[in-house]
Amino acid sequence: MARNEKKKKNWRQKYRFSVLNDLTFEEVWRIRLTRYNAFLLIAVLIIFIIGATASLIAFTNLKEFIPGYPDVTMRRNILMSAIRLDSLDRELALRDIYFNNLNSIISGKQPAEISVRQDSTLNYKAISFSTSSRDSALRVKVENEERFNLTLSPSPTESFSNIAGLHFFPPIKGIISGKYDVRTKHFGTDIVTKPRALVSAALDGTVIFTGWTMETGFVIEVQHPDDIVTIYKHNASLLKETGDLVRAGEAIAVVGDSGEMYTSGPHLHFEIWYKGNPLDPEKHVIF
Repeated sequence: MARNEKKKKNWRQKYRFSVLNDLTFEEVWRIRLTRYNAFLLIAVLIIFIIGATASLIAFTNLKEFIPGYPDVTMRRNILMSAIRLDSLDRELALRDIYFNNLNSIISGKQPAEISVRQDSTLNYKAISFSTSSRDSALRVKVENEERFNLTLSPSPTESFSNIAGLHFFPPIKGIISGKYDVRTKHFGTDIVTKPRALVSAALDGTVIFTGWTMETGFVIEVQHPDDIVTIYKHNASLLKETGDLVRAGEAIAVVGDSGEMYTSGPHLHFEIWYKGNPLDPEKHVIF
């Protein structure tokens, strides 16, 4: 018992740590601690250092310096690879179904029907399809734009021998903020306009691509006669799907600022490609 009491007294005995002036021996700073208080102080400091280090690694870019941890570029590549892999898997499944149906038709058998299973977890009867005032206003705006469509008749079958003879309908009206520049690989023209403005097709054609990319957001591409392709990037939403036929001046998208790169506000990035080569849109379109 005496030995235990002696240990308790040693833990509770106070010690003073002083800082003295070397010349005058004046006491500049002092602190009085017991062994118990010193142990608690050291433990709190260690916990604080560990917590601060973990917070810096978790919430700052310091974690990118840890060997084996992916940086921003690597994480973006991983995400894009996952998206491409998912699309490739779907395309392979559709290809297998196509070849199986083709084989069945050649063999004189009934091709298998492509059925889409309905999600049983959702209550489809409770879904309301009421239209909002915003949708109604957009529909009226599209109908008004369609009134001034340049091609009310079917598309002509003859081909133009020179692209200079084509009349490109301006996709939007606005202020040019970025010019065509091959040196910086900027193969289009940036046009700034009011938000939620409608993007129109430059010529008659067929939509060959609709999708979203991390760099340019919602993108729509239209194939026109004579190997002409027009591309519209950074849209807020798309009004057409792949395979749709469009007329010159027909609304195909809504202006936005989608995409994490190459955008600084609501605008349209418009490109014209002729036989695989980019053209300066300002030489063919009056914005």
